[in-house]
Amino acid sequence: MAAAETGTLEQGLVRRPAFACFLLARFSASLAYQMVSVAVGWQIYALTGDPLHLGLIGLAQFAPMLLLTLVVGHVADRYDRRRIVAVCMAIEALAAGALAWVSLSGQATQAVVYTAVIIMSAARAFEAPTLPALIPAVVPRAIIARATALATSANQIAQIAGPSLGGVGYGLGAGWVYLFAAGCYLTGLAAMLKMRVDRSPPRKEPTTLRTLLAGFTFIASRRILLGTLTLDLFAVLLGGATALLPVFAKDILHAGPWALGVLRTAPACGAVAMAFILGRNGLTGKVGTTLFCALFVFGAATIVFGLSHSITLSVVALTILGAADAVSVVVRASLVQLNTPTEMLGRVSAINTLFVGTSNQLGEFRAGMMAAATGAVPAVVLGGVGTIVIAALWMWRYPELRRLRSLHDA
Repeated sequence: MAAAETGTLEQGLVRRPAFACFLLARFSASLAYQMVSVAVGWQIYALTGDPLHLGLIGLAQFAPMLLLTLVVGHVADRYDRRRIVAVCMAIEALAAGALAWVSLSGQATQAVVYTAVIIMSAARAFEAPTLPALIPAVVPRAIIARATALATSANQIAQIAGPSLGGVGYGLGAGWVYLFAAGCYLTGLAAMLKMRVDRSPPRKEPTTLRTLLAGFTFIASRRILLGTLTLDLFAVLLGGATALLPVFAKDILHAGPWALGVLRTAPACGAVAMAFILGRNGLTGKVGTTLFCALFVFGAATIVFGLSHSITLSVVALTILGAADAVSVVVRASLVQLNTPTEMLGRVSAINTLFVGTSNQLGEFRAGMMAAATGAVPAVVLGGVGTIVIAALWMWRYPELRRLRSLHDA
C-alpha cells in the first residue's frame, strides 16, 4: 500500500463508523466493569468486615475466565462476534441493574452480590476476547496496529476514570454506581447493534476436542506468538506490584489515601500516553528490539519504585512502568491479530485473554506471598529483577522474536 494511501486510512481511523462503534463499546464496557469492581469491593467489605471476601471477589471474577476459555474461543469462531458481544453486554446490564435494585431497596446480601459478580464475570469471559477479535473486521490490515493502540488508550482511560467514578459515586450509595454502570453497558450494547462490518460467514467446524484445543495448537506451532505471549505472561507475573500499592502508600511513603489513588492512576496515565503515541505514529524501527527494550525498562522502573522513598519518584517510576507495559500490550495484541487466520482468531484471543488474566491475578498473588515472607520492598525489587532476567532469557530462547523487524513480518 502506498504511503499516501496509508496516511489517509490512518487519519480517518476514528471517523470510520464501524471502528467508532467498536471504540465506544469497548470504552463503555471497560468503564462499567471498573466501576462495578470498586463498588462491589466496598459493598462486600461493608457487609462482612472480612478482608478475605475481597480476595474471594477476585476469585469470582477470574474463575469463569479460567473455566470457560476453551468454550469461549470456539463460540467466537463459530458465531457472529458482534452478536456475542451484544448478548454479553445485555447480560451485564441486567446484572448491574439487579445490583442497583437490591442496593437501592436495602435488600443486598452477600449471596446476591456474589451471584451477580459470577454472572457478569461469565459474560465478560466471552466479551473480553471477542471484542479485540473484531478489530480486523472494522479496519484495514495496514493499520491494525494503530487501531489496537487507540483501543488500548480507550481501555486505559476507562481504567483511570472507572475507579474514580466508582469511588465518588459510592458516596451517594452503591445502587447509583450500579445504575450508572448498567447505563454504560446499554450504551455499549447500542454501539454493537449499530456496528456494520463486511464479513464472510464463520466456518462451522464440528465441535471436537481437536477444534477446542486448536487455539493452543496454533500458538504452539507459531514461535513468534508463543514467545510473545509467554514473555508477557512471565514478565507481568514476576513484575506485578499493584497489589502492594497500599503497603507502599501507607508504610513506606508515609502518605494518606490520596497517595494510593495517585499511585494506582500513574501506570494507567503512562499507558494512555504511550498508547496515544503509538496510535498516532505506529511502531517504527525493529519491533522485536523495541519489545525487549520496553520490558527491560518495565523491570528497571519496577526496581526504582521498590527502592523509592519519595512519592514523586514513585509516581514517575510507575508512569514509566505503565508506558513500557503499553508497548508490550500493543505488540502482543497486534501480532495476534495480524498473524492469526480469521477463523482461528476467537480461540487464540481467548487464550491471550487467559494469559493476561493469569499474569495479572497470579502476579498479585505472587507479590502478596513474597511480601508476607520477605517484606514489600524485596518482593517488588526481586520481581523487577525477575522481569529483566526473563526478557534476557527470551531474547536467547526466541531469536526470531528479537530479530522481528515489523509486525507484518511475522
